Amino acid sequence: MDYSISLSKDRTYIFIKIRGDINPGSAMQINLEAHALGRQMNIGQYLVDVTEAINTGSATDNYEFAYSDMRTREGIDKHARVATLVSPGDHSHDFVETTAVNAGLDVRLFTDLEQAIRFLRTDRSTPGTNADDRGPR
Repeated sequence: MDYSISLSKDRTYIFIKIRGDINPGSAMQINLEAHALGRQMNIGQYLVDVTEAINTGSATDNYEFAYSDMRTREGIDKHARVATLVSPGDHSHDFVETTAVNAGLDVRLFTDLEQAIRFLRTDRSTPGTNADDRGPR
């Protein structure tokens, strides 16, 4: 697995690019690093590009990641807004999104980069920021 973490050009979100196999353990390490940058820059929006990454975690591990790790781990912003860009046809990240949303986290999957960025920039109280805006899956 290879990854990079950077600040968007307009400084409104943290961009994370992941390549290769990913599981909840490696995702947590990346999230801790990204959220530290978010705290430093006072940014709570994250664009995670996993178009070249497959989630290899088990259902149990993914469930624990969303319900426990992401909600209780020190250093993780529980109020972060996360747009995850996935490849069309890749459903390996679907269960994590479902469990994260059910756990109260603001996480959505997208196949369209512009829709993902629009989600990050939209006021959370604005209608139209739900799963219907994800684009074709």
